[in-house]
Amino acid sequence: MRRIAITFAATVSVVVLLFSYRTSTDSTPVAVGRPLGTGTQPTRTTSPGPSPTPGASGGGTFTGSAADTRYGPVQVQITVAGGKITDAQAVEYPQESGRDVRINSTAVPELNQETLQAQSAQIDTVSGATYTSEGYQQSLQSAIDAAHG
Repeated sequence: MRRIAITFAATVSVVVLLFSYRTSTDSTPVAVGRPLGTGTQPTRTTSPGPSPTPGASGGGTFTGSAADTRYGPVQVQITVAGGKITDAQAVEYPQESGRDVRINSTAVPELNQETLQAQSAQIDTVSGATYTSEGYQQSLQSAIDAAHG
C-alpha cells in the first residue's frame, strides 16, 4: 500500500511539472540578426582563412557558383570596378518557408554589406543563419575567383 501511495505521488508530481512547463509562443527565430542601421550587431564568427580580393584588371559583374546548403542553394553576384567590389547581391537563397524568409530577410543584407566592407570572402557568419552564411561565402569566393580569371 505504501508503494502505491509513493508511486501515485511521484506520478502526480511529474504530471504537474510537465503541465507547468512554459514553451515559447513567439514565432520569431532567436538571433537571426538585425535589419541594417538599427541597434546592436548580431553575434558573429569569422570564417577561417584569407580570401583574395579582385585584382585591378578585373571589372564587371561576376556570378558565383550556386552553393548547396541544407535549406537550398545560395548564389552571389558581385560587381567589380577599379579592382574593388562595389556591389554584392545574393541572387538565389532559401525562401521556401516563412522561417527561411524571416531569417534571410535580415541575414542576406548583412552578408551583402559585410562583403563590401571586407572586400573578400572572409566575412562574418550571421548568427541564426549559419547555413545561408556558409553558402554565401562559398558562392562569393567563386565569384571572386571568376573576377580574377
